Amino acid sequence: MPDFLVFQLYGALASWGDIAVGEDRPSLGHPTKSAVMGLLAAALGIEREDDAVHAQLSQQYAMAVCVRANGELLRDYHTVQVPGGKRQYASRRDELLMDKLNLNTILSKRDYRTDAFYQVAVWATVEEPAYSLAILQQHLQQPVFNLYLGRKSCPVSLPLHPVMSSAVSLKQAFDAYPLAQASPWMDSLTKSELVSYFWEDGKLTDEQRGMESSMTYPRRDQVSSRKRWQFANRDEFYHAESAKGVS
Repeated sequence: MPDFLVFQLYGALASWGDIAVGEDRPSLGHPTKSAVMGLLAAALGIEREDDAVHAQLSQQYAMAVCVRANGELLRDYHTVQVPGGKRQYASRRDELLMDKLNLNTILSKRDYRTDAFYQVAVWATVEEPAYSLAILQQHLQQPVFNLYLGRKSCPVSLPLHPVMSSAVSLKQAFDAYPLAQASPWMDSLTKSELVSYFWEDGKLTDEQRGMESSMTYPRRDQVSSRKRWQFANRDEFYHAESAKGVS
């Protein structure tokens, strides 16, 4: 069985960016892979410009998410300056270098999740990753850079309390996480009626997963270039069960 590193994510606000078009900036209901890999990179002290290291981290580790509390959707509104007139620009760079007096203002909508609680599991997909699970655990406890839940306006509100799990399935690793120790106040949260699990293939067998997928979603959150904000496609699998008896 592979080893898993499981940790918790909770914040007053979180935003897990989905595909954004125009002024709409939606959020998924659970962490994306790009967000989790970015959080691990920040904990390790990897600079955004280190494209090769970011891509390596994303390729050498797979991830899964367990949603214990969905939280509530919050929509925020911002005014954003955009180019005025009907002039066509060859590139975004040309657009930003235009006449600064030729501006219009639009209303931008940004979505957040409030009071949501997640568990995240990561595991290596290669025999000798550049950063071992033990190193990841150490840096999640003592991160080099500040950790955010998708945006800089969404800092983590609890220690991540990373725990190593060996010789268990992914499902067992989630269920064995010491919630009572890591988050003794979690009973005060509005829990979801269903506990939802999302995972990628990550070279796990059916036995190593410990659960069957009832649905598959396409996601565009596999880091290709952190510096250029480019992401590739991946498949995400879904399983849910009643939250009764979950503490």
